[in-house]
Amino acid sequence: MNASSVTRCAVMGSGSWGTAFASVLADAGCDVVLWARNPELAATINATRQNPVYHEGLFLPDAVRATAEAGDALAGADFVALALPAQRLRAHLAGWVSQIESASVLVSLVKGIELGTTKRMSEVVRDVVGIGPERVAVVTGPNLAAEVMRRQPAATVVACVDEGVAKRLQRACHTAYFRPYTGTDVVGAELGGAVKNVIALANGVAVGMGYGENAQASLITRGLAEMTRLGVALGAQPVTFSGLAGLGDLVATCTSPLSRNRTFGVNLGLGMSVEEAESAMLQTSEAVKSCRPILELARTHSVDMPITDAVVRVVHEGLPPEVMARGLMSRDAKPEHSAS
Repeated sequence: MNASSVTRCAVMGSGSWGTAFASVLADAGCDVVLWARNPELAATINATRQNPVYHEGLFLPDAVRATAEAGDALAGADFVALALPAQRLRAHLAGWVSQIESASVLVSLVKGIELGTTKRMSEVVRDVVGIGPERVAVVTGPNLAAEVMRRQPAATVVACVDEGVAKRLQRACHTAYFRPYTGTDVVGAELGGAVKNVIALANGVAVGMGYGENAQASLITRGLAEMTRLGVALGAQPVTFSGLAGLGDLVATCTSPLSRNRTFGVNLGLGMSVEEAESAMLQTSEAVKSCRPILELARTHSVDMPITDAVVRVVHEGLPPEVMARGLMSRDAKPEHSAS
């Protein structure tokens, strides 16, 4: 482990959010190594202080060094931030597990649910690395990477079952523009981050179809209800979903053109096929894959999630978006604050 007083962080993944979070950590005073799968990209980042693929024209701090060698990044790391697509996390970790140091805290920046297992990302980390929950943390909230990279104000939640670990990570990523709050509800934090992507995709469909703010506000509010029902069924604290990891992230992802999940939905609403919408995207839309395991979790726990069900049917079963909209509006009337 790192013997100096400077916190050393590895960020595994040089995509949009991984690059932005590396910048946050460096601005907070950490020594940061950013792992990029492509050696040429790593060399470009080191030579130009920019990631031209995702943040062209925006500069990384000098305290960020890029590498294409995972072992180089992981060596001596106090925190290992994982910024990878949800469905690739397990395979990458399996290749790195022998190089992860015994005292490193693994930090999930990933907002998704694993296909086939319906596991949250912290559960995947614990499975593969064989560690206890006190060594796994989550960073989640309304953190659109392009805004964070421009050092625009943002807040987030740093969650770990060990409050002391959460506080350490809070100090490691607290800057003048990035304000982290601590929490211990890892289940709620992760479910908020995963489900909001699905609701954002649905909201994007509404935007693409030309629906206005009434429809969007309704989708966001009922989406929050879905998210909360599932979270409570899985042991999360209800209050988590009224905070940054729930409502905060949901609002940002549903309303911002910077949101990849909203953008994917907009393209569907405009008439693109799923394949056309995927080819139009530079980045991964986590909702496309995660909506199915989220719905599977809901059915396993007898939780009603009509918006999530509709997204699955549009994305994976060919349901036309206009039929989705009619179906949601024609559901049986009920009290607002009912069990479903």
